Amino acid sequence: MGFAPINQRRLSDDIVSQLEALILEGSLKTGERLPAERALAERFGVSRPSLREAIQKLVAKGLLVSRQGGGNYVAEGLGATFSDPLLHLLESSPEAQRDLLEFRHTLEGSCAFYAAQRATELDRERLREAFEELQQCYAGVGKVTRAQEGAADARFHLAIAEASHNAVLLHTIRALFDLLKRNVLTNIGGMYAQRSETREMLMQQHGELYAAIMDGQAELARQISNRHIDYVQEVLAEVGQEAQRTARAQRRQGL
Repeated sequence: MGFAPINQRRLSDDIVSQLEALILEGSLKTGERLPAERALAERFGVSRPSLREAIQKLVAKGLLVSRQGGGNYVAEGLGATFSDPLLHLLESSPEAQRDLLEFRHTLEGSCAFYAAQRATELDRERLREAFEELQQCYAGVGKVTRAQEGAADARFHLAIAEASHNAVLLHTIRALFDLLKRNVLTNIGGMYAQRSETREMLMQQHGELYAAIMDGQAELARQISNRHIDYVQEVLAEVGQEAQRTARAQRRQGL
């Protein structure tokens, strides 16, 4: 039979999942105090020992802070700095990965638009260096790790944000930098396996984006940036569908 064993979850793990979801969606805000343990246990319909075990797990992850005699709080600065605990939550959530691509669609398109309008000669030089580094990664197939390629890709987009001369866009990209690197690294492995032309397509898209910004073509730069993210979303959707088909075929074979 093609049935997989069911792993029994501890009750505290279910509580952890619910609290993580509340933190991830913003219902529990950074620095916010959780309700008293008795009240929270009643809301979840669980015992206080199970609740305490869940809280201890979240404290160990860095998502909660327990203060002696002062209650439990969401760790400070999670949303502002995209610290490691929140990165792990985002990486483990397929919905959050989709949300990140949608966010990049809006954010990077605006960065490209303003960079094309406002880039100084120094900005162009930094962008040129970042683009050349990315091109070297593309050319070094077999010699460059995916981590190095992901970092170069993220630095290229950071250089565009710097050239936008919009402080909010820049600091948002900077706060997202580690998350952006990990997102690129997560994406490219599956994309390269899914479509043989992916590397060439990414090279072409980044080249066109670079040229549009350097030429001062703001609207074209935004359109190219948007098409780039659209392409990533399209290929990743195919990766997900292929994984579902493979799993279904394996189950049928087991039957």
